[in-house]
Amino acid sequence: MASTLSIPIMLPFKPEPNEDLSGCLADLESSSLFRMLPNNAREYVRNSPHLLEYLNILPVNTYGIPLFFPELTRDARKMENLNLIYPAGSDTFIHILQDPNDVRNYYIPIEPSFLHSVTSLMPAVEHRLIDLLDALDENPGTEEERAAVLKRLVGEIVYVKGEGEDLGSLLGGANGRSLKERVVTFLNTDFTAKKKQSSGDDDAGITRLSDGRIVVSQQEYSALEYLLLRDKIGMGVLKPFLSDPYIEDITCDGVGPIFVEHKIFSGLKSVIGFTNTPDLDIFVIKMAERIKRPITYRNPVVDATLPDGSRINIVYGTDISRHGSNFTIRKVNEEPLSVLHLIESNTCDYTVAAYLWICLEFGMSLFVSGETASGKTTSLNAITTFLPPENKIVTIEDTPELTVPHKNWTREVAKAKGKSEGDGSEVTMFDLLKAALRQRPNQILVGEIRGVEGSVAFSAMQTGHPVMSTFHAASVEKLIQRLCGDPINIPKTHVDNLNIVIIQSAVRRPGGGTVRRMLSINELVGYDPQTQGFSFVEMFHWDPVTDQHIFTGNGSSFLLENKIATMLGIPESKRNEIYYEVEKRANILKRLHNAGYIRFWDLFHMIAKIKKQGLLTIEV
Repeated sequence: MASTLSIPIMLPFKPEPNEDLSGCLADLESSSLFRMLPNNAREYVRNSPHLLEYLNILPVNTYGIPLFFPELTRDARKMENLNLIYPAGSDTFIHILQDPNDVRNYYIPIEPSFLHSVTSLMPAVEHRLIDLLDALDENPGTEEERAAVLKRLVGEIVYVKGEGEDLGSLLGGANGRSLKERVVTFLNTDFTAKKKQSSGDDDAGITRLSDGRIVVSQQEYSALEYLLLRDKIGMGVLKPFLSDPYIEDITCDGVGPIFVEHKIFSGLKSVIGFTNTPDLDIFVIKMAERIKRPITYRNPVVDATLPDGSRINIVYGTDISRHGSNFTIRKVNEEPLSVLHLIESNTCDYTVAAYLWICLEFGMSLFVSGETASGKTTSLNAITTFLPPENKIVTIEDTPELTVPHKNWTREVAKAKGKSEGDGSEVTMFDLLKAALRQRPNQILVGEIRGVEGSVAFSAMQTGHPVMSTFHAASVEKLIQRLCGDPINIPKTHVDNLNIVIIQSAVRRPGGGTVRRMLSINELVGYDPQTQGFSFVEMFHWDPVTDQHIFTGNGSSFLLENKIATMLGIPESKRNEIYYEVEKRANILKRLHNAGYIRFWDLFHMIAKIKKQGLLTIEV
């Protein structure tokens, strides 16, 4: 079992204890700092005393007491002099602190191990843990089972000394240390020296009972248990970042701090980072092994999926990454955002959603196109709730990100070529897409089209299989150019099998924040072989001045009038009535939103129920 890697915390302020909390953690009301906290903060502190210890070293005379938020809203970004704390999981809190000298503010994870350096205890605990694990009869399979076993064994290895407990001659001296002494230790910790401590010095400064158990304080026990679970079962120092529901991207560019992209506060710099290349290399090697994709100098690049479904890219070594190994994690939500969430953030509006609802229900093929991190996959996932609930859906991805609410869902993931003979052969998205055509799907969803699989996707469209996918292009013209050029090489006469192109982008608003907007929704009408030009109609256009989506194609939709109305048998003289259906469905979505059916699964079930009741029948 590898030793826990110590990574320094680079606080933006000098920790200075406001009061001596010795004895106060057992009786919180005796702390003057605790009595100053708002009621919701007191509740957090009662459950997580390490939060009070952090607040105690925060220079409150300089920054003031942080505001506490159980949940964040977009209004929080309007705060001046940011100084707030919110929970990220059951035992971790995040402190967002203003940096007046930089556009990026500070992101400070507050973990149970934050002020309790147990690095000196860890080697002895780990050596004893190895012995106990070797003698273990059970074979825990899931992470929950392994966590339970680890907690039990840690309880057998240590003895938790109570507040004020005097163990006398049994201990050979007092073991307790005041918070002030612990803070001094925290400030003067030489992480490099501790990491190089030899196994022969494992017991240096450690107090044991006669049965060999290591004596620790309650706070040290919490820190030990947290660190062991975090580093042996979880993703190490990345745990608070991965636990934070407001984080979108996590980036380590090399030696230096870890940066995050926050849903509310945009770009932030973490106080956690790497100070030297060897520690960073060790960390990325362990991380690659944890996800069962070993990384070496021969194979220095890894694209993979973390246990929680997040996408990770790792580049190893200074030969190709001059600042040191780097990694980027694109987080996925446990529950996808629904189209009503997109409406709340003004990515689209009710009319846009209603138009897409009708088009997808009647089998139109669609691409969501835009630059990296423009929210393409999020939007594609959100509108899958509009696909008929009885349909069979096949998704094809190289990294699994899509979540489809339908019960009849076949999820297929491409497989990279194995590094050894027993790993099997490579299975590409091209192979999976060809196989999907034999599975009689009602819709095929491709995570991203960027190569030869594009030709198969368009062949599928020609044979009547609606395809939905994401694509990298900033306009309809650029999308067509990429489709018709290498390596996709779609014949120009086949491009109009694609019905709808959504152009999406991350744009800057006057308030200073970055938001995601569907810039336009376009219908591809056809190809003129004489002019070699493509005709398309813009149905919706985003107005950056008013931040509104304008239905520019109202009354002139080729798909609604010439395709969907024809499928429904609507006579030509009454085809304009199809636009009333768009208005009706926009009102349905608005009513569902007001009724609280906002979440992904809730919205899908309500749409299915509405359809079963016949409320979506279009009268001719």
